[in-house]
Amino acid sequence: MFIPHHRFLRSPLSAAVLSALAVSPLYAQESTELATVTVTAQQAATKVETPTIEIPQSVSTITREQMDSRGVSTVQRATDYTPGVYSNQVGASNRFDYLVLRGFSDGSLSNTFLDGLKVMGDANSHSSMRIDPWFLESIEVVRGPASVLYGRASPGGVVALNSKRPAFEQGGELRFRVGNNNQRSAAFDLTGPIGAEQRVAFRLTGIASAADTQFGPAEEERYAIAPRLTWDITDDTSLTVEAYLQDEPEGGYHSGVPYEGAVVAHNGRKISNNFFDGEEEYDTYERTQRMVGYALEHRFNDQVTGRQLMRYLNSDVVLNQVYGFGWVSPDSDELTRYYSGSDESLEAWTLDNQLEATISSGFMDHTLLFGVDYQQRENDVSWPSGYFPPLNAFDPVYGSDPIEFYAPVRERHEIDQTGVYLQDQIALDNWRFTLGGRYDWVNIDNANRDSGDTSSLSDTQFSGRAGVVYLFDNGVAPYLSYSTAFTPTSFVDESGDLLKPMEGEQWETGIKYQPNGSQNQYSAALFHISQENVATKEQPTDPYRAVGEIESQGLELEAQTQLTDTLSVQAGYSFTDITYAKSDDGNQGNNAIYSPRHQVQLWGHYEANKGWLNGVDMGVGVRHYADIAADRANTETVPDYTLVDATIGYDLSHVGVQGVETRLNVSNLLDKDYVASCNSLEYCYFGAERGVTASVHYRF
Repeated sequence: MFIPHHRFLRSPLSAAVLSALAVSPLYAQESTELATVTVTAQQAATKVETPTIEIPQSVSTITREQMDSRGVSTVQRATDYTPGVYSNQVGASNRFDYLVLRGFSDGSLSNTFLDGLKVMGDANSHSSMRIDPWFLESIEVVRGPASVLYGRASPGGVVALNSKRPAFEQGGELRFRVGNNNQRSAAFDLTGPIGAEQRVAFRLTGIASAADTQFGPAEEERYAIAPRLTWDITDDTSLTVEAYLQDEPEGGYHSGVPYEGAVVAHNGRKISNNFFDGEEEYDTYERTQRMVGYALEHRFNDQVTGRQLMRYLNSDVVLNQVYGFGWVSPDSDELTRYYSGSDESLEAWTLDNQLEATISSGFMDHTLLFGVDYQQRENDVSWPSGYFPPLNAFDPVYGSDPIEFYAPVRERHEIDQTGVYLQDQIALDNWRFTLGGRYDWVNIDNANRDSGDTSSLSDTQFSGRAGVVYLFDNGVAPYLSYSTAFTPTSFVDESGDLLKPMEGEQWETGIKYQPNGSQNQYSAALFHISQENVATKEQPTDPYRAVGEIESQGLELEAQTQLTDTLSVQAGYSFTDITYAKSDDGNQGNNAIYSPRHQVQLWGHYEANKGWLNGVDMGVGVRHYADIAADRANTETVPDYTLVDATIGYDLSHVGVQGVETRLNVSNLLDKDYVASCNSLEYCYFGAERGVTASVHYRF
């Protein structure tokens, strides 16, 4: 069973970290509005709170305020204005949170972490988990290898999702949203203390949402709820228990069309960006995911703190998809159609034990982190396949029955990882050094549940990182770092043997600048990444193989600045040159797919605070993507495209309605008809058409 755009991707395991430290109150007691949170430290890159300017690596933060302002409904859209991240890999599809970091699409689908622990999916299947951004307080994007802290990881980086946590101040929020394509959602978020002693706080967050899509009868529908409790057992010990339950009866659309027909005309015509290549009676995607876990922290003294993070995940996925793949013949207007199905059941455990110690040796201060973590996943899959009659792409007539169904391939994918890591962050006058090392034991087992055939891989790996930052007194901080990554996969070659783990390394240098007394941040980074033993396949029936080596090098610029009391600007530019440096399939030296060579983002936000506009805020954003290879042979490219987004909001407290805000968001304001990217010349993805949403927020 194969769907080209999804099963190409690998699932490296890495993580971004949860702090079990007490969070600042989310709601101010004297105000009906949510308190403003200023992010001054990061954890995803170091697993301990560290000022951004002291991290010898590129890190970007997306705040709750930014997500609300831009009206995002997926993690993909939340990263639209983050340099080094390509969030449009599969265009208008919202089924998975595809994120390409520094050109690497080989694992970004599963390179997402929630509160410090891996959101364990299986990229060699359709069991990829996702989190609704309504449940998040912030998102951290760490670019570059992170294996020294998380083990198996893509060299492109990690995306850390930080949940809304229980607060010891009473507060809440309701949000109602409607929009085009029959969008509608209702969401709530409640928090506060329990009991007179205020030792326990709760948070209950939930959402129900549904929408049609731009692709025929395909629909999206989601219900999710997340209860959480934080118990300050003593002044030095805290326990947070949490769950995340999500049901998606409708998973939307996830298919593509040929380059000839989407980008250029086929027989004198182009395919509509609303074209549906499936069959309503057969097409389904249902996903249910359940996560429960805890975060325990104990402070032994002022210098030593211990943490334990644990999560259990269980998911069920059912897929039935009829999809086109190539023209029947060069002169035909009909697409050849296949059928792919999947019935999957996944279970996973993740555990991270940490011990943090601060030591001062007079002239030098150390922040030491020692950890032992474990990740385990089992996925039972059943993959039927078949053929459907061809479909005219310009004048489709639906209602066909399958030509043939094949018995399902039934497999079990198992993987477990145990890692031991040590990190030392050293402060010496104005110098900041980061040194880290990790040793991993990884076991992978694939089994055909019908034939009994198995393939196994046991591997050990050392990962390391070294970095240095110099902090000038004026807020300028140049840095240099070296880090490594390794990514075992569950893909097998034509002989049924598991492929060798991919191995990567990165050199990065750059400069950060945060003016004294300001929250404005500016950064520039140069990087070079190489990855060996890269697994891929060109056609659905081809076996996987290691095509050799991928190299990615480039430049990233980012600025987040408050120009005036009322005007803020977020800007980014990425130059990414990612190529198949070594390859045995004839593509050596070619640019990799799914990666714009040039990417520009600019978002400006104005908030009036006086005059007749008082209470109004508005924002406009521009995103430009250029030079995207349409196929591995580089015979064609995706036309460059520019998208415009906008928002306008009004705080009704200025007319006496306390706590209520209205907002209108428009994505792709000019309704640009475009192709976002291509997996091959047979499979290109239409970008999302104009999206309009109106929302009402009530905060109390």
